[in-house]
Amino acid sequence: MDRLTQLEVFVKTAELNSLSKAAETLAMSNAAASRHLAALEERLAARLIERNTRRLWLTEAGQEFLQRCGALLNELAEAEDAVSERTLSPKGLLRVTSSLSFATIYLAPMLPAFRALYPKLNVQITAANRYSDFIEAGIDVAIRTREQEPDSNIIVRRLGQMRRVLAASPGYFAAHGVPESPADLAHHDMLVYNLANDPYSLRLRRGAAAQTIRISAALDSNDGQVVRQAALAGLGILIQPLYIVQPDIVAGRLVPILMDWELPRLTMNIAYQNRLRLPAKIRAFSDFLVEHIRQKSDLGIWMD
Repeated sequence: MDRLTQLEVFVKTAELNSLSKAAETLAMSNAAASRHLAALEERLAARLIERNTRRLWLTEAGQEFLQRCGALLNELAEAEDAVSERTLSPKGLLRVTSSLSFATIYLAPMLPAFRALYPKLNVQITAANRYSDFIEAGIDVAIRTREQEPDSNIIVRRLGQMRRVLAASPGYFAAHGVPESPADLAHHDMLVYNLANDPYSLRLRRGAAAQTIRISAALDSNDGQVVRQAALAGLGILIQPLYIVQPDIVAGRLVPILMDWELPRLTMNIAYQNRLRLPAKIRAFSDFLVEHIRQKSDLGIWMD
């Protein structure tokens, strides 16, 4: 049996904590994956993985072997990427995750030009507002709004910052009045993105002055597009990053308020796994996205 395949089966099984998931990732049957793992253990004369019907775990020998062969496979993959980067255009499948709003506003519109430049590279976009584990989800690139990752093996490349704004439809303000101070927000129907940090406290600053306002929600949602559509329908006042609502503000569908007060800014980053050599497909996508945002965004949305 192919020794390299045996190593790949072992490493994927350990990473995913599942032989069946490893087999699926490597495009082989469960039986074939099991045979590769058994052959590896027989060749090494050591039990690497213990398993029962509910779970599996690495033996002490398996943990030590994983550290050594995992590094070996990474170096091999990086060597292949280095050759591909010099002789071929990036190819294969690139798995990207971001919020639905970012995928809709930035990622989907840029893909025609990106694939025209890299026709051998296919893109899979998973729209999700929760942060998935890179290895478990098979993610190559994640667009995220947190400034630091708890995992030191994740590299963060900053895209930029932008303002959050308060806005509502003209119809809502006609019916309920326009807030003249932050304190007035406590008496209005608020539309809340519930995955934000402390979503029911608004921390506003104007120069040296700062106020924290507790709000209640006429609607809360885990997706910015749901909040936006509710605001367009006149349900209440939203709190959203400027890139999501700028076209609506320009068109007059939403009216921003309290613009002399500033909410904490949103930081947007590109995140990917740390490697000795960055794969060509990740570098190509990241560079293209940075340039696309600089060229295609309305002036004033992004701040360095």
